[in-house]
Amino acid sequence: MTETPAQRTPLVLVSNRGPVTFHAGGEVQRGSGGLVTALTGLASHREAIWIASAMSEHDAEVSREHGGRAFPVQQPGGGEYQVRLVVSDPDAYDRFYNVFANPMLWFIQHYLWDLSNAPDIRREEIEAFEFGYNVVNEDLARAVVEQLDGDTEPVVMVHDYHLYTLPDLVRKARPDVFLHHFIHIPWTQPDAWRVLPTRIREEIYTGLLANDIIGFHTRSYRHNFLQCCRDLMDLDVDFEGGVVRFGEREVWVRAYPLPIDHKATRQIAQSERVAEFERELLRRRRDFLILRVDRADLSKNVLRGFSAFDLFLEEHPEFSERVTFMAQMMPSRTDVPQYAEYLERIEALVAVVNHRHGTPDWMPIQLKLRDDLDEAMAAYKHYDVLLVNAMFDGMNLVAKEGPIVNEHEGVSILSENTGAHEELGEFALSVNPFDIQELANSIYAALTMETAERRRRAQGLIDIVTSRDPGDWIDEQLADIRAKAVSH
Repeated sequence: MTETPAQRTPLVLVSNRGPVTFHAGGEVQRGSGGLVTALTGLASHREAIWIASAMSEHDAEVSREHGGRAFPVQQPGGGEYQVRLVVSDPDAYDRFYNVFANPMLWFIQHYLWDLSNAPDIRREEIEAFEFGYNVVNEDLARAVVEQLDGDTEPVVMVHDYHLYTLPDLVRKARPDVFLHHFIHIPWTQPDAWRVLPTRIREEIYTGLLANDIIGFHTRSYRHNFLQCCRDLMDLDVDFEGGVVRFGEREVWVRAYPLPIDHKATRQIAQSERVAEFERELLRRRRDFLILRVDRADLSKNVLRGFSAFDLFLEEHPEFSERVTFMAQMMPSRTDVPQYAEYLERIEALVAVVNHRHGTPDWMPIQLKLRDDLDEAMAAYKHYDVLLVNAMFDGMNLVAKEGPIVNEHEGVSILSENTGAHEELGEFALSVNPFDIQELANSIYAALTMETAERRRRAQGLIDIVTSRDPGDWIDEQLADIRAKAVSH
């Protein structure tokens, strides 16, 4: 049997954030975020060269030391990758990231704009697309094309919303390339995209439709994308088969729900540092523990989560001094004004709820503003209720990580607008994330649920989460790459 393109040459992965970031003195730190977690599985599964933006001056320095070429990197957690870090002009990168990708695209793709007030699109936003977003996409596309030099039938896997215009640039330089693009955040319905000026919107869709396959986490996002292609671009779309006809080409649109590495997650949960956090947590633990672990991102709906807990304590005073709501929040994009303001509002609301319901020796909400996986893992093991009430979420890996290490048959309260809900909704308490009363009722239902029902739901979640791993996720995509390559 002859090898197909997906087996023969190394995969080229492209994302804004790479698997590692460098610090002074050459110290290497693992890149943060769900995308990096997913792609490290991919890079260890197949020979791959990972092209990403240099995120700091130290990254840029290391890139220059290697002449801008790919170089091997040892992952702090084990495993070796070929990484190529691309240095962009700092002003262009700032416009790309802080003015256009975030907030513009992120807000559109999470329905975050309050349209009666924002956005006001002026020259600044239009120039941020032209001289920021497009410049960084061009820089990374140039590195991809250089990397492909001499490869026959190359395969490039592009990741996320930062790089929508890159595929078309690569396609023009290398018409023989196989391009696959996976989008890790939600895809919204057509009207949400009408915020963008028509020319910019068309450039983004043209860039994306240069791919051979476009992947999403859920069937719902896949459907929304197909609808956008029909309504905004007036293209011929096969909803049943998931195919968009664009010029002479057929673009496959698919759903590949992202699993977690459940074995690695359980292994981390057994570490000594996790055990130290556990001892401290158990020393202070009340009868019940409610947990949320999030980035302090507007899409995570943190304020409504705390408001629902406030309402729950008001309606069920019998839980006073018996329950703690632990929120471990990683500060996020604090240089974007909307995020800095959101963090202030979170802290203010926590202070109000603690003042209203707290006693001299009981603080209802324990807010921890830091990113510490071991500390989160210790809390995962001992929660009674895991709250994931995002307004909209690409997948939400917390909803998958918590249940497989939890030792209390904890109940998951899960927003119906998270990608994870499509898989886990049957065994979670589903909530409308905007309905604070329903959220408060669900907290009460979770804390008073019969043991047998808790056990049934907990086991159902574990069975689903452990049924696939990142290797399966990658294999599903590679199988489609092979199938599409053969069909043409």
